[in-house]
Amino acid sequence: MKKIFCCLLLGALSPAVWALDAADQQRLTGIQQSWAHIQYELPADQRAGAFEQLATQATGFTQDRQSVAEAWIWSGIVTSSWAGAQGGLGALSKVKVAKADLEKALSLDPNALQGSAYTSLAALYDRVPGWPIGFGDSDKAEQLLKQALQLNPNGIDSLYFWGDHLYRQKRYTQAKETLQKALLAEPRPGRETADGGRRKEIEALLLDVNKKLD
Repeated sequence: MKKIFCCLLLGALSPAVWALDAADQQRLTGIQQSWAHIQYELPADQRAGAFEQLATQATGFTQDRQSVAEAWIWSGIVTSSWAGAQGGLGALSKVKVAKADLEKALSLDPNALQGSAYTSLAALYDRVPGWPIGFGDSDKAEQLLKQALQLNPNGIDSLYFWGDHLYRQKRYTQAKETLQKALLAEPRPGRETADGGRRKEIEALLLDVNKKLD
C-alpha cells in the first residue's frame, strides 16, 4: 500500500465533455505542480498531511467543474497518492474514492490528458490488494494499461506503469525494454519536477529488473 497510486468514441462524442478554459488550466497546473512538489521534494513523513490539503483543493475543482474530466483525473491521482503516503489498511477507503474519481473521468472523456485516467486506474488495480481485502486485479490492470498505451504510446507515465506491471508479472525482458523507452520520453513543459521524479523511479526499477536478468 505504500506505493499506491479506466467507450473511447462514446466518451469523445458525449455532450457532457467540457474543454478546459484558461482558468481551469491554471487551476489544473497548480494542482499538478503541487502534487509533484509533495511527491518528489517533501520528506516522506510530511507527504500525507500535504496530500490531505491538496485533496481538498482537487475535490473543490471537481465540485466546481463537475463535467471536466481533467479535474476528476487529478482528484483521483491526489487521493490515491494520499492513500499511498498514509499506508496501511486504513488507506483503502481513500483508494476506493480515487477509483470512483477515475471512473468518473472515464465516463466523461477517456481521452483526457492522453488517457491518464486509464494509467492511474491501472496502477490502483496493480497495487491494491486483491479480494477479499481490496479490488486489486492484475488482468484488469493490464487491460487498462494497454488502452492507455493506445492513446499515449510514448508517454513517460504510461510507459513507466506498463514497465512496472511487466516487472510485477516477472516479464523482465519486456519490462527492461519498456523502461528504457520511458527514459527517452519527451519532456513535458511545466512538469519538470514530475518528469525528474519519475525518471528516478524508472532508473530505480531498472536496477531491480537488471538484477532479475543477471
